[in-house]
Amino acid sequence: MNTRLHLFHFIPRRFTLAFCLCLVWASVVHGQAEVAIETTAPVENITLWTMFQQGGWAMYPLLAFSVATVGLAGYCGLIIKEKRFTQPEARADLRAAIEARDVSAGLSACDAHPGYMTDILRLGFETVGDGYDSVAEVNEALEERAGKVLAGPLVFVQYLQVVASVSPMMGLLGTVSGMVKAFRNIAAQGLGKPELLANNISEALVTTASGLLIAIPALMCYFYFKNKYMAASSGIYERLGEMTRLMKKNGMVSEAASS
Repeated sequence: MNTRLHLFHFIPRRFTLAFCLCLVWASVVHGQAEVAIETTAPVENITLWTMFQQGGWAMYPLLAFSVATVGLAGYCGLIIKEKRFTQPEARADLRAAIEARDVSAGLSACDAHPGYMTDILRLGFETVGDGYDSVAEVNEALEERAGKVLAGPLVFVQYLQVVASVSPMMGLLGTVSGMVKAFRNIAAQGLGKPELLANNISEALVTTASGLLIAIPALMCYFYFKNKYMAASSGIYERLGEMTRLMKKNGMVSEAASS
């Protein structure tokens, strides 16, 4: 009987001791976790400026390419318009001048409505005024002038393709530069300090991503404005053909060359 009572008194003591040990262990672990949280460095907020700094020297030409993409896209949007090419507002004055067989009125109509189509058609009126009044001679003059006039807006569209092609290569060059620096640090410091390689690897990745981010919209703008340019330039040739047929109908030009 005394032995049982002794066991009953001993068992609660063992549980109490174990419970106290668990509390002490939990408090120690919790304290270590708090110390680890306090000693952990705060996470740095990533902004565009920090990414620009991480990219290194290659980010400066990439920044110029991004500005050029925006500027070229805006300028192409202003100059490549169907109305600017075909100029429907000048049609009535041009038809009146051709029907009256008045070269001076035709030149005045071209001056009153400046644009691509009237700039080309001006040479047609000047050719007729100089005495070259055959259809072949007028069409040849119009084609020569059209090649020069229509090459102007196409140049800026081609620049978009240049930016779209060069930007990824510049990003790749920055990537190679960053990896070269990383391997140099490995050769000098070894692999014991990987934090020394973080900046070089970040430079390699940021420049690649930046080059692609510039090239993708530049390429999309290039195809958009190229298709728009092709549609607008075909409209010019259609309008010029209409005017030359009207000249022939009203006797301003003839099939045979003048002797």
